[in-house]
Amino acid sequence: MIHKFKMNGYNIVMDINGGAVHVVDDISYEILDHYKDKEKQEIINILSKYPEEKVSEAYDELEEMEKEGLLFTSDDYLNIESFEKREPVLKAMCLHVVHDCNLKCKYCFASQGDFGGHKAYMSLDVGKKALDYLVANSGSRKALEVDFFGGEPLMDFELVKKLVEYGNKIAAENNKYFRFTITTNGLLLDDDKIAYINEHMHNVVLSLDGRKDIHDDMRPTINDKGSYDIIVPKFQKIIEGRKNKYYYVRGTFTRKNLDFSKDVKLFKDLGFNLASVEPVVDADYNEYAIKEEDLPVILEEYEKLAIEYAKDQVKGDPFKFFHFIVDLTQGPCIIKRMSGCGAGCEYVAVTPEGDIYPCHQFVGNEKFKMANILDEEVILPKEMQNEFLNCHVFSKEACKDCWNKFYCSGGCHANAYNFNGNIMEPYEVGCEMQKKRTECGVMVEVAKMMDGETI
Repeated sequence: MIHKFKMNGYNIVMDINGGAVHVVDDISYEILDHYKDKEKQEIINILSKYPEEKVSEAYDELEEMEKEGLLFTSDDYLNIESFEKREPVLKAMCLHVVHDCNLKCKYCFASQGDFGGHKAYMSLDVGKKALDYLVANSGSRKALEVDFFGGEPLMDFELVKKLVEYGNKIAAENNKYFRFTITTNGLLLDDDKIAYINEHMHNVVLSLDGRKDIHDDMRPTINDKGSYDIIVPKFQKIIEGRKNKYYYVRGTFTRKNLDFSKDVKLFKDLGFNLASVEPVVDADYNEYAIKEEDLPVILEEYEKLAIEYAKDQVKGDPFKFFHFIVDLTQGPCIIKRMSGCGAGCEYVAVTPEGDIYPCHQFVGNEKFKMANILDEEVILPKEMQNEFLNCHVFSKEACKDCWNKFYCSGGCHANAYNFNGNIMEPYEVGCEMQKKRTECGVMVEVAKMMDGETI
């Protein structure tokens, strides 16, 4: 399988199964429309607008590339023994330390922090048992990931600190180590919290939606005031102190700011060099929800952003847009590309009451409650685990023949379920956006490799 597209003056051809990416001339690009269906002479006749010898030469080059395994490579990944015999082994956990929040974000999938239930705060006992469970069920994995999540986790920062201390202790005892992340809206950040986070957190995710009017409209405080002016200086301070440690500023765009490239530009102007802007995912009846009819505008916006971004990347600009980062040299292993995030198998979420769910976006849906961390013996339902384990790009009808399957890994299970009632049916609008982001990211890498020059 191949995928070809034009962007920013490049004719780009992707060999999907092998991972190779090629930049070709116009003749080769057009030959590929017929290469697998017609004989060489037929193609020469069809492309009579070009000199015959040029078409013949280009055809021979493509044929040689195919022989060398650079085009139309075979797909036999389902037969990989390690994929067939894989078992659920935990490597990551989302700890919902607080189901409460000091913002009233209009699009919040967590219903302003309580996930459709009641406000709750995790006890130290629940947190410790969750970390114990992760260590005990992580097999031979050394690096374990924990995201302190909410609601807003800074509303019980003392618990966060106690769990970091406890986690590091039990990890060392078991020859493992934790990489902690905290996701925060930033309102409660102060100098002490910033210092602690920068010392102990491997990563920090900072929620900011972009321009002041956009952010304040979608992310008001509980007294309906804007939060932009409060958090931006704090975010700048925490990032200044992180040096080479990971962070990223995460925004959400809605139907109200389909011109989100302006928000990405703002992140850069504010000095945030690692950023993402996610599309809101919500029911059509909400005024801010993205609809299928918005796709042309969104896809055009991604491409416009990518062209400007590519120019800056060629010049060595340090700013990175998360959705355009594509590694063409190695990337994640093929099993990861096939199976995605690992929700329900490699990754689970634990609520303040100790309930275990496949991921943070399933929290509150009783159908997906797997167990409780306080159970005398915590046993995750094998049937549900296998359902998620076998939810991969070759088991989803919509993904089998999709060129983007190894880049999106089948998309988000929660979005699929929320829109289609089935984790096996991807959210189609999300698929189209992901495809465009992949094309944009590949184009950016091509531009960097070619130093901005076209053929």
